[in-house]
Amino acid sequence: MSGHSKWSTIKRKKGAIDAKRGKIFTRIIKEITISARDGGGDPETNPRLRLAVQNAKGANMPKDNIERAIKKATESDADNYAELTFEGYGPNGIAVFVECLSDNNNRTVASVRSAFNKYGGSLGTNGSLSFLFDRKGIFAIPKIDGLIMDEFELELIDAGAEDIEVDDDMITVTSAMEDFGSIYKKLESMGIEPERAELERIPNDTKALDIEGARRVLKLIEVLDDDDDVQNVFHNLEMTAELAEELG
Repeated sequence: MSGHSKWSTIKRKKGAIDAKRGKIFTRIIKEITISARDGGGDPETNPRLRLAVQNAKGANMPKDNIERAIKKATESDADNYAELTFEGYGPNGIAVFVECLSDNNNRTVASVRSAFNKYGGSLGTNGSLSFLFDRKGIFAIPKIDGLIMDEFELELIDAGAEDIEVDDDMITVTSAMEDFGSIYKKLESMGIEPERAELERIPNDTKALDIEGARRVLKLIEVLDDDDDVQNVFHNLEMTAELAEELG
């Protein structure tokens, strides 16, 4: 999981930049909208909405914005977002999986296809990359003063945690997809709020490239990530120490 950990660190740094541009708020509002539309506007009875609200709080979204997004989502004229996924290969055969929420399928398909074509990639059929990625629960938890890590880790392992990594300021917990809810409930019972809790697609094998080759792949990922319809971009490029330093 070390390559994933490096990517998570870089992703968090990039997330801070996204937040300044308001991009992260747009993504969260879309997730709140589709969660509230499909499961109702009460976070207590709608687990997906409760998670979206928690992620909004972790991104420091104002409470008024959250409440307004939920209210709007439950009205008859709410934005009608659909969930779309795209699978393909970037330069040098790097697998790329794109998750979108869109209110205009044709626009999204055209935009994603254009990005792949322009930056040396090619779109595949849905399901063509499913064997390369495993869906995992990822929890990013700010370090807590006084937390006894040995006891904390045992509690989470009992709840289904597969991996727990600690860096300078963050604890990253990984679980199987089916244990995501169990970990989330365990953290709630311990009074611990993750900064981010999401299901991510983690590559079961990674591919290393030289710096120049990696830059070409990351350019495609950056363009996709900047698309307003794109929620998440996953890939199997190995984030080596050299590459992490180059991007840092």
